[in-house]
Amino acid sequence: MIHTRTTQIAVLVPCYNEEASVASVVQAFQAAIPEGRVYVYDNRSTDRTAEFAAAAGATVRHSPEKGKGNVIRQMFADVDAGVYVLVDGDATYDAGSVMEMTRMLLDRGLDMVVGCRTEHGSRHGMVYRPGHRFGNWMLTSGVRWIFGGSFQDMLSGYRVFIRRFVKSFPALSKGFEIETELTVHALELRMPWAELATPYAARPEGSVSKLSTFGDGYRILRTIFRLFVSERPMSFYGLCAALMALASLALAAPVLATYLQTGLVPRFPTALLSASLMICALASVACGLILDNVARGRQEMKRLAYLAVPQSGSLRPHLGKTRDFING
Repeated sequence: MIHTRTTQIAVLVPCYNEEASVASVVQAFQAAIPEGRVYVYDNRSTDRTAEFAAAAGATVRHSPEKGKGNVIRQMFADVDAGVYVLVDGDATYDAGSVMEMTRMLLDRGLDMVVGCRTEHGSRHGMVYRPGHRFGNWMLTSGVRWIFGGSFQDMLSGYRVFIRRFVKSFPALSKGFEIETELTVHALELRMPWAELATPYAARPEGSVSKLSTFGDGYRILRTIFRLFVSERPMSFYGLCAALMALASLALAAPVLATYLQTGLVPRFPTALLSASLMICALASVACGLILDNVARGRQEMKRLAYLAVPQSGSLRPHLGKTRDFING
């Protein structure tokens, strides 16, 4: 059992129309962290989510801007704690895993631990829809290829953070793409992180998923592309330059061969197109070099903001006690 004070561990639960499950989530995390504090942020629900959460003992607040990313932005700004647990309000994640996730976070000096979803041992068997499984694999693989790292479940909504991660995270996304942004933030600043396999269960009866396989998948893919352009500009513009240079050379080859044989350039439009593509390729390289320096400056500022968040002072004794209780 983890013994905490209310200022040590905060459980953050973003909710939209989760009256069928929010009470069980609150009670489960209160049992797992009896002295912690559970915050439920109601995101303009049209059912009795806020009422049921308050009745279960959670601190209920309201988020006026719709979208999971907007809710998490407000949560991270409002709540002050040493350790943060972020979990969905749909009762699909295992509250019992929070002890091991927090132990891993503190003992190994990590900034983020992600609950990697697994159906092994799940109380409802096969609950992870094939479309979502494939989409998660595809998007996670894309992030690994672009930004590095070895994440297996980038889109998990079950995470534990240290204070300095939360207070240095800009949270620009509006919806379900927020998990992608959290992952890339950790990779960009080279933060220490880990994954821990956690049971993943089906929603309780009466609870409906808000995730749109294609709509949210498109938004996540768009976010990955945006982050690719903004955080890896040399790679992006270098790739564009390489493609344009190859096209230019392919168009120029027959024109050059004809010129060497006859001394004439009969396909002048093709030659002009080839030259234009090569000029664009060189311009793309120049843009990549300039924007790469800009991105590096932004990363330095993010790193300084991250390092400016204190991990000592008043929070250090609390975290130390939490670590002792966990290990004891």
